[in-house]
Amino acid sequence: MTTGVFRAHWIVIPFRVAAVTLVFAALAGPILGQFGFDWVLMMTVAVLFGTLAYCLPAWWYATFGLRDDHLVVHSGLVLRGSREIPLSRLQAVDVVRPLLMQVLGLAELRVELAGGDGSVVRLTCLRHALAERMRVAVMAHAAGLPGRAPESPEWPFYRLPFPLMLGALLFRVPVLLAFVALLMLLTAGVVFGEPGVFGAVVPLVLGLLRHFWGPLTRYTDFYASTSGDGLRLRYGMFQRRMQTVPPGRVQAVRVVEPLLWRALGVARVEANVAGYAGARQGDSATLLPVAPRHRAFALVNEVFPGSDAASVPLAAGDGMHHSDVGADEYLFVTTRGLFCRTTDVVPVERVQALRLAEGPWSRFTGRLTVGADTPPGPADARAHGLGADRARSLLDALAGYGRRARGPGAGTERWATRATLSRVRGGSRGS
Repeated sequence: MTTGVFRAHWIVIPFRVAAVTLVFAALAGPILGQFGFDWVLMMTVAVLFGTLAYCLPAWWYATFGLRDDHLVVHSGLVLRGSREIPLSRLQAVDVVRPLLMQVLGLAELRVELAGGDGSVVRLTCLRHALAERMRVAVMAHAAGLPGRAPESPEWPFYRLPFPLMLGALLFRVPVLLAFVALLMLLTAGVVFGEPGVFGAVVPLVLGLLRHFWGPLTRYTDFYASTSGDGLRLRYGMFQRRMQTVPPGRVQAVRVVEPLLWRALGVARVEANVAGYAGARQGDSATLLPVAPRHRAFALVNEVFPGSDAASVPLAAGDGMHHSDVGADEYLFVTTRGLFCRTTDVVPVERVQALRLAEGPWSRFTGRLTVGADTPPGPADARAHGLGADRARSLLDALAGYGRRARGPGAGTERWATRATLSRVRGGSRGS
């Protein structure tokens, strides 16, 4: 079934023509100015109409649409290109709206696929309503439903209050130290009349812009909800974004609790999401920027149905840099860190490989490290400082849990029509 042929909004044509013309005038204008203003005007008009003659048919031939279970994208004028992407490889769908696109009523649709850095499909400058319709249709096809199926209903999970966001960003040791250092430098420069100290102010201000102002504008008006299509995240001040992570795409989760945040009882939730790679992984890893600790672990239980990460019994390792570690038939959990406590949670059915590591110092102390490999991301489940017998027994237990958890045909594609993702586990929530 074909859903029709679509194009980007026509407004991209004047924007591209204006951009090329302005660049030409800025670069070639000073050179042509030696021959007089008439030459500059004539060449600029020629570039304008030449660019228009290229951009108009290029826009017309750049189409996209859905055919059966594939997203088909055509592009190019001189060198024609065509991509046909099976939606069974879909990992995430985002609707991104920078500030200018918000003003113009446009949006960008990003379709993340399994396959690394070059696998993302970007459909830019779409009407916002069209981007939302395409997102719903893509998710329906990927779930194994008809393309015209209505959008799956959603249930509110967590809305981040702005005062909590502001307080959590301020209540961090690096930010507080940077503020104190900035005030001291400014005071010293004014009192002693020494302008040289202001040279040290610049890196402090840049650091605060990155670690305070950046997250503040990025996660303003943060709202998380759950649906049959997975986890939906909406956030952003100057760039609005709606991120949809389908069921089964979260491979591991990290719960981060900095020193001062533990006094507030809040945490941050980050994830390894299949399909995100390189810079996109860091850009899309945060599932909750800040939330009460119990809500953070409730989200872990949502993305890993049938499990309860907070109830997995943990046993302390030995040595100076040890980890608390625990495992059950569903999860492998490690906790470490004195000043910044991190809890890594990995479902045993999604562990790609198990490692037993012994370095030079480990051979001297007799302590080993057990690690679970997952797709790239912030979560890195490794248990340090384990005795040899305990490490090997944990490794054997994880291998056994993984074999029992991974059933035949338990893939995550077409999740709405697969019974394997709705299986009832013994001892699951609500029982």
